[in-house]
Amino acid sequence: MESLESRIERLWNNQQEDVSCVSEAMENLNCGKLRVANKIDGQWKTNEYLKKAILLFFRHAKSKIMHGNECEFFDKVPLKTKNWSEADFIEAGFRAVPGSLVRYSAHIAKSVVLMPSFVNVGAYVDEGTMVDTNALVGSCAQIGKKCHVSDGVTIGGVLEPLQANPVIVEDGCFLGVRSCVTEGVIVGEGAVLGAGTILTSSTKILDRETGEISCGKIPPYSVVVPGTYISGNVGLSCAVIVKHVDEGTRQKTSVNDILRLL
Repeated sequence: MESLESRIERLWNNQQEDVSCVSEAMENLNCGKLRVANKIDGQWKTNEYLKKAILLFFRHAKSKIMHGNECEFFDKVPLKTKNWSEADFIEAGFRAVPGSLVRYSAHIAKSVVLMPSFVNVGAYVDEGTMVDTNALVGSCAQIGKKCHVSDGVTIGGVLEPLQANPVIVEDGCFLGVRSCVTEGVIVGEGAVLGAGTILTSSTKILDRETGEISCGKIPPYSVVVPGTYISGNVGLSCAVIVKHVDEGTRQKTSVNDILRLL
């Protein structure tokens, strides 16, 4: 039997007309059986065919009226929890506060808490994570276990503008208020981003202790704050690793398990 990946690639290249593979991929993303990115032997691998499946869904789906409390909406992607009953939420095992919106094909794992926020297509939010008020989890972003995505955080997507790799936030990370992570940046396990930290693929990441400069990845258990990098007579924004997570940091950023109870 031809694999799902092969069927999607054939459809992408206009070599077949059967679009059932798109629905299959979207449902597998929705329930968490498949992910846009997986960590294999310590390295993150992007499953490009699943990104293509999402784009193919937009190509072939038709916009429909979606009923809201105060007004109507017109879109191609239904909300994940459309027509859910109490039993559906109990089975899924996450809490969704009024004002939280999740689009179909995004996976929300057990004991996640969604405050009024937005989770876009193809994203994966793992167990015990809090997505706080006004936060955006962009398309195909991968958020690990027991993370805290604070108020106003922006996690960039990959579908527009088209990016090669999704943003990865590994287990146990704390993203401070109004921080922003885009363009496929990887935030390593247990890292802490201070309020207002902005990370893109080209943002310079300066390690204060070693002087090393890098881009695109925050090392595990780093504490990062916004800073300024001097180039000639120009000061450019950068991210500064000021220290590694210690007991004081853990006390300030620890997860409250009581809030994760269903």
